[in-house]
Amino acid sequence: MSATHIPSDDEIPAEIDFARGTRGQFHQPGVRLNLPVYLDEDIQRYLSDIASKKGVPLSELANDLLKKEIAILATLK
Repeated sequence: MSATHIPSDDEIPAEIDFARGTRGQFHQPGVRLNLPVYLDEDIQRYLSDIASKKGVPLSELANDLLKKEIAILATLK
């Protein structure tokens, strides 16, 4: 099978036997996941332009903007 091969329904077993599987084999306690955030194309383009002009990474700019927004929302409570 090549890396681009997509199996058909005929090639996928109806049931998969996990009897010899190892529970928690890849679990790493305490690991922190940074989940991706997807921006609309126009927002990403706008923020990328600002980040580029400021010489900072897009993620840093986005985090700074979100922190400011959170602080504003917190004062309105």
